[in-house]
Amino acid sequence: MATVDERRAAFQKYKQDVKDRGKPFYPYAMFHDTVMSLVVVSVIVGLACVWFYTSGRGDPGDCGGHHGHSCLLGPRWAEPADPGTTNFVPRPDWYFYFLFYLLRIFKWPNSVILGTVGIPTICLILLLALPFLDRRRERRLLRRPVAIVAAILVVLSMGVLTYKGATAHEALASEVKAAVPGWAAREGFANNPVAVAGANAFAVSGCTACHTYLGTGGGLFGARDLGDEGTRKNAQAIQAYVTNPRQFGNTIMPVFKPLGPKTIHEIATFLYSSKGPK
Repeated sequence: MATVDERRAAFQKYKQDVKDRGKPFYPYAMFHDTVMSLVVVSVIVGLACVWFYTSGRGDPGDCGGHHGHSCLLGPRWAEPADPGTTNFVPRPDWYFYFLFYLLRIFKWPNSVILGTVGIPTICLILLLALPFLDRRRERRLLRRPVAIVAAILVVLSMGVLTYKGATAHEALASEVKAAVPGWAAREGFANNPVAVAGANAFAVSGCTACHTYLGTGGGLFGARDLGDEGTRKNAQAIQAYVTNPRQFGNTIMPVFKPLGPKTIHEIATFLYSSKGPK
C-alpha cells in the first residue's frame, strides 16, 4: 500500500512540476512531432515528384530519350532481373547485416528459425517489457550497473554482428570452380567433357549456396550433399528436377529453367556421374 501511495505522490509532484516549470506533452510536444512528421513526408513526396517528372517516360530503361542514362534522381526503371544470372550474390541492406550474420551462426536447418525469428523476437519482447520491469526513479549510471552492462553488451553484440555481416565474403564462383578438377579426379569423369562442363556450370550457377558437393558449399535449408546424387536418380530425372523443382513439391529450390536445356543437361550429366566419395 505504501508503494501505491508513493507512486501517487510522485505523479502528483510530476504534474505540479510540469505546471510550475515545464510544458505538458499535449499539446506542445505532440504539436512539434506532428510538424516534423509533416516535413519528413513532404520531403519524401517532393523527391518522388522530382524523380517522376524529370525522368523519361519511354520504354523501360529509356530516360529522357537517352537509353541507359540517369536523370536528376536516377532512371525510372532498372534492367529486368535475370533469373539465370550466375555472378550475383544477394546481400541485405546494412541494417540487417546482424541478422544476415546470425544465419551463418545458426546455419543448420533446425536452428535457422531460432537465429532469424527466435532471438530477435526475444530481444524485442525484453525491450518492450523493460519500462514495466524497471520502474525506479534512479537514473544515475553508476547506480544502475545491470542496465549499463546489458546496454553495453547489446551495443557490442549488434556492432560486432553488423561488422561481421558487412565484411563476410561469400564463396565466390571462381573459388568453387577451382575445386572442379578435384571433383573430376575423385569421381572419375575427367574424360567426360559434358560432365566437366556440367561441373563448371554447377560451380558458377549458385548451387553451392545451399547444397554441398563432396564437402564444398553452404549446406543451408537442409539441402543435402550432392556428391552421390548419381546413386539416387538417373540423368533424365535429375534434369527434370533441376529444370523445375516445383513440379516435385520443392518450393525452396529455385527454378533453373532459364539456364537453358543444354546447360541443365550438362549439370544433370555431371550429377549422374557423381557416385559418392571414393
